[in-house]
Amino acid sequence: MDKREIERQLKVLANHRRLAILHLLLKRKEADVTAVSETIRLSFTSTSKHLVMLERAGFIEKEQRSTNVYYRLSPIAPKITSSIFAMF
Repeated sequence: MDKREIERQLKVLANHRRLAILHLLLKRKEADVTAVSETIRLSFTSTSKHLVMLERAGFIEKEQRSTNVYYRLSPIAPKITSSIFAMF
């Protein structure tokens, strides 16, 4: 991984809403956009934007099931998230 990729990933993590989403997925294993937005108390649209950023950075994965999209931590995320949330 090059320096630019590391910088991009750190920027994605430097947001309390995205950290809240990662923490939620760490606890629940998976959730759809509605569940995430209700839990972090943010609009559906804003939550979707945060989820897209986390997905593009490789922290989460999505799976389409019928009309719902479910999100879960990607295989690389547990190492990073466990280190982050161990600090709190």
